[in-house]
Amino acid sequence: MSESDFPPVPASFEFLIFSLKMQAEVRLGLLNVPGQTVEAPDLGAARHAIDTLAMLSEKTRGNLTIEEQRLIENSLTELRFRFVQVSAKAQKPAESKSEAAEAGPDVDKG
Repeated sequence: MSESDFPPVPASFEFLIFSLKMQAEVRLGLLNVPGQTVEAPDLGAARHAIDTLAMLSEKTRGNLTIEEQRLIENSLTELRFRFVQVSAKAQKPAESKSEAAEAGPDVDKG
């Protein structure tokens, strides 16, 4: 079976939220895309997807069902938490490298 054998997913608010959430998760390096290797998280692209989701939440406020509102709020909460985690993890190796560079090759390791 090829991809063209499957019918397209119907357009829905939920599908849009899941699409934006997945984009952010891929950019954060939380999901592996078959055939692609992710060397480092793309925090700028992840932030853009999260900000787009936040803008969508703001623009649709008062027009969503309770389930839709929960979906978008829970997605934003989770993505923001994950963004902070990945950002902190990305800074740690950078800080370690800069400390090692500052110390130089003459550091006594014993």
